[in-house]
Amino acid sequence: MDVDNGRVKKGVNFLDLVDVGEPAAIAAEYEKQGADELVFLDITATNQARSTMIDVVEKVSRKVFMPLTVGGGIKSVAEMQNLLRAGADKISLNSAAIASPSLITEGAKKFGNQCIVVAIDVKRNHEKKFFEVYTHGGKISTGIDAITWAKKVVELGAGELLVTSMDQDGTKSGFDIELYQKIAPEIDVPVIASGGAGKMEDFVDVFRKCNVDGALAASVFHYGEITIPNLKEELKKFEVNVR
Repeated sequence: MDVDNGRVKKGVNFLDLVDVGEPAAIAAEYEKQGADELVFLDITATNQARSTMIDVVEKVSRKVFMPLTVGGGIKSVAEMQNLLRAGADKISLNSAAIASPSLITEGAKKFGNQCIVVAIDVKRNHEKKFFEVYTHGGKISTGIDAITWAKKVVELGAGELLVTSMDQDGTKSGFDIELYQKIAPEIDVPVIASGGAGKMEDFVDVFRKCNVDGALAASVFHYGEITIPNLKEELKKFEVNVR
């Protein structure tokens, strides 16, 4: 769930955000459907130079019992601790990890590697032919190669990677298979694929063709185009291991 000013939003390629609803109510519905995990990203916290909204995290955590990953605007171990106390199970770092890589190590040492997720927003650089890392909600290009950065953050202590294809985000045209085929074999921690899910076959494809551990989606669930129980049944047909 991408959250902006206390409301769940969804866009295309990180742009043109549309209001989807209230976070706690949407989270409760996904809990009912049997979602394995909820990723809660405060998508404007970094650009607005503020902390993640703890009150919203508390409301959501009271409604759901599945693991809750929270990110957006986190710049210190103290902020991580506050969010964990508010009900988060994992902390997601993105722009802050680029600005201060030592934050990954500090968080991992205090809370354990399994608690630290590094989110990597990736866009193809067609001119130089590589996958480039972006920060600040996809607004700032870094010139950093995504595969190199993925290996680096794992060395620093990240216990999981959430890799989002900005090119595919919100397009419903499928996951970026090439991206995950390149990034997953290079690291030894779980990789969550994000961006582009439009139909159940897209989930089957990313699990069968890439060594990813999870697939994140928003639009297809927010708008009821796919239900989680139906998706899990479909994945089982193709011998994809699901909970």
